[in-house]
Amino acid sequence: MRILVSNDDGYFAPGIAALAEALAAVGEVTVVAPERDRSGASNSLTLDRPLSLRRAANGFHFVNGTPTDCVHLAVTGMLDHLPDMVVSGVNHGANMGDDTIYSGTVAAATEGFLLGVPSIAVSLVSKAATDFSVAARVATDLAERFLRMPFRQPVLLNVNVPDRPYEELAGVRVTRLGKRHKAEPVIRGVTPRNETVYWVGAAGGAADAGEGTDFHAVANGYVSVTPLQIDLTHTGQIAAVSEWVGR
Repeated sequence: MRILVSNDDGYFAPGIAALAEALAAVGEVTVVAPERDRSGASNSLTLDRPLSLRRAANGFHFVNGTPTDCVHLAVTGMLDHLPDMVVSGVNHGANMGDDTIYSGTVAAATEGFLLGVPSIAVSLVSKAATDFSVAARVATDLAERFLRMPFRQPVLLNVNVPDRPYEELAGVRVTRLGKRHKAEPVIRGVTPRNETVYWVGAAGGAADAGEGTDFHAVANGYVSVTPLQIDLTHTGQIAAVSEWVGR
């Protein structure tokens, strides 16, 4: 099995090193990741300048672009064969609920999915993580399962792993996305040159974290696996908007 690995924390991040090492036991791994931290890049593509592809001493490839750029470049121009799977991560921090809209980790997997490749985004739910081996092992478990029982059509899975030993995980739950409260206000500051600057505030706490959500699963020690889709159409509002437009 050929596996393309990417992330949004950069090719030097410990999470991607742990993931690539673990997945090497399952198949042939190629790493293409951003040259620097691109967290929060979402699904952006770089269209205003050319991209460069370089190779680091450890064999990982890195691109001066976004996570989406990395997967797009690899699948449509670099690789001789379509990968069997794209795995993005391991991200340092959760990607649950509304996080998925902004996440570069999820975006890398989404690009693989859009290009017809089954894809998984893997995140470790921790603010001070030092050991990514458990999340990498979970990703490997899922890749092995896919090898034994492949899906009949491309699938996009968002996986969040509690920060605890593998033996202490409660299991795996298939979930839906929860929802966060409104984000904290931006933080205002002043530079030494007396210029006003702003830092984006922290994400809000969980608002919808009931049973069945990714928040609830992780809080109870389970690995959360959420199947995602790309169709943003709000079908429930089509009739109401049609009536509104027709007036």
